[in-house]
Amino acid sequence: MEPLIPLGGRISGPRLAIMLGSWRQGGSRQGAADLAAAIELQVLDGQLPLGTRLPAERELADALGASRTLIGAALDRLRENGFVASRRGAGSWITAPGRRRRDTVVPDGGDLIDFAHASPAAPPGMVAAVDAARCALVDHLGQHGYQERGLLGLREKIARRYTERGLPTTAAQIMVTNGAHHAFVLTLRMLTGPGDRVLVEQPTYPNALEAIRAAHAIPVPVALDPTGARGWDIAGVDAALRQASPRLAYLVVDFQNPTGLRLDAEGRERLGAVLARARTPVVVDETLVELDLEGDPLNGPPPLAAFAGDLVICVGSASKSHWGGLRLGWIRASEDLLGRLVSARYAVDLGSPVFEQVVFSELLEADGWAALARRREELRGHRDALADAVAQHLPDWTFTLPKGGLSLWCRLPEPVSSRLAVAAASHGIQVAPGSRFGVHGGLERWIRLPFALPPEKIQEAIRRLSAAEASVRGTPASLDAPIA
Repeated sequence: MEPLIPLGGRISGPRLAIMLGSWRQGGSRQGAADLAAAIELQVLDGQLPLGTRLPAERELADALGASRTLIGAALDRLRENGFVASRRGAGSWITAPGRRRRDTVVPDGGDLIDFAHASPAAPPGMVAAVDAARCALVDHLGQHGYQERGLLGLREKIARRYTERGLPTTAAQIMVTNGAHHAFVLTLRMLTGPGDRVLVEQPTYPNALEAIRAAHAIPVPVALDPTGARGWDIAGVDAALRQASPRLAYLVVDFQNPTGLRLDAEGRERLGAVLARARTPVVVDETLVELDLEGDPLNGPPPLAAFAGDLVICVGSASKSHWGGLRLGWIRASEDLLGRLVSARYAVDLGSPVFEQVVFSELLEADGWAALARRREELRGHRDALADAVAQHLPDWTFTLPKGGLSLWCRLPEPVSSRLAVAAASHGIQVAPGSRFGVHGGLERWIRLPFALPPEKIQEAIRRLSAAEASVRGTPASLDAPIA
């Protein structure tokens, strides 16, 4: 049941009019559909947060120079599609369209395809590792079970992998966490405070942006060249470090999410020098480093920490390389910084689950990281299947084929990414629009397509996405259909 008084703030009619800009697209006959579509875009773009109270119909009509009849019709459409809720005496406010997704009828009686998460299923050997862990767990049952740094055996295996990649590391420099995102949040809480700036790439991982905002810090974006022609703008990073003086940076230099770009060794050396000169700590998210689809990860460029020393805090995860259900990650940092992180962790949790650590350790014990060669080969086939499907069904879309990672970053012929995401749900597919990956939204000409699903599922997903695109290109009124 909706609350009688919504929790969000109120937006004035004039402010909403400025935000919507030139919202009329289809002439007077489609005025209500155009206005509803424009407001939907602002919701999907994060500019109208959930709970935001909308101005009264008369105020909004005056601000937009439209009739109250048109305003009322637009609000009716928004209520029907789940973007707006209203109650007599309390007005209207922005609500979550996802609440209606449970009632969506998927075309052809099929299942809803999740094309928003770039996460593969568990690899072969998971059940065997669980069975082995059941026996190995006996060694830990006589202890208290609180491991704030993580099991020593697992930390040794992770440290050995860093050493093999060109960054000498000991178990004392590793702390096991509940995923890479948990690792970033711990570091963020310790190194930044309200109002501090955090340098990020643009586009970047949406959950990292949410964590920065939740810490009341301010993300400072430096644009990537998504075509891959230039990649990281090292000069731009240097300028941002000097002008904004961020307390921390967050970067993904291996198969960057969402672009799939990878910074080469020469670029890492230049970037490391820039960070060292500014004395800016940087969290480097290495979640995707093991998913090198064109070669052996050990032959890739050394970790950024090899060029910037103790300023770099590496975070990694088993979620993409092995399975998200393990919910395990790690931090690789200097012993001094790791000691401070352990102390700060007590305010959040008291360590990661022992059984999951034993399972992951058993996975690595079976054949080390070698089993990932089979996973990389499989994902390479998925990537190529997705590229072929996009070329066949969406020939106007362009992308640079990534050499690793889990997704294509596609450029659309028109700025309709958020509208496409809305329409796609009614065609039985969930996708993440480009705006999710931008510091201030935008990126409406871009969309991320993961290739974690099997090829046959990918083919069906792109077929549905093609149908959704046909319904929105140049046709704002197509958003009238119920959304999922």
